[in-house]
Amino acid sequence: MQISRTASRVTAAVAVAGATVLAVSVPAFAHVSVQPEGTAAKGGYATVDFKVPNERDDASTTKVEVNLPAEHPLASVMPQPVPGWSVKVTKSKLDKPLTMHGEKIGEAVTKVTWTADGKGIQPGYFQKFPLSLGALPEDTDQLVFKAIQTYSNKEVVRWIEVPQEGQDEPENPAPTLALSAATDDHHGTAAADDDAKGGDKDDAHQEEAADSDGGTDTTARVLGVTGIVIGVAGVAYGIFAGRRRTA
Repeated sequence: MQISRTASRVTAAVAVAGATVLAVSVPAFAHVSVQPEGTAAKGGYATVDFKVPNERDDASTTKVEVNLPAEHPLASVMPQPVPGWSVKVTKSKLDKPLTMHGEKIGEAVTKVTWTADGKGIQPGYFQKFPLSLGALPEDTDQLVFKAIQTYSNKEVVRWIEVPQEGQDEPENPAPTLALSAATDDHHGTAAADDDAKGGDKDDAHQEEAADSDGGTDTTARVLGVTGIVIGVAGVAYGIFAGRRRTA
């Protein structure tokens, strides 16, 4: 009887541990984020994807607004067309003109807004919004893009909290792009060049990147949860076996 009660308690503990891991692991991925296609090197050009998930069960995302960092203005910002969405690029005058290819630039893009032409991002789905950016600054290790997500029920979620090193992730973190070390080639990656030119090759790359991103996220989460549950089960088995020998 003692062994049976011990086994029951161990089984319940393993089940609770597994359920807790699953519950904790999912929400961490449900926020607006930004990732480069390839690399985002200081002083170079890059194509980046803003990944916007729909977090609501009863509304669709119909508008996405991305604000570019005013402290690090970018001379070149070009959106890639996204089917089912119209895009508006907002420029503002710079306090201090930029120099690009020997020419002074007095204004820069400060905001890009995508508005759904139809239903937008429906519950259970996400959408990527690509931008070609450059030249990336050389005096910082990251760029913070504050984003605003609007739903069909008029709800607005502001992803504007800047993550701080050594602290827990805020509730509504702003998308943050990490910059790698500068390279000899400041013209950026092939992905950035293809995006500027447009064409079928880039569309195929977008689809492949989306499939890879989703597959990698899912696989990592499944493997992580499985490993933790197996570990808990191993400890439980050890306890059970030890008590059985002493019974």
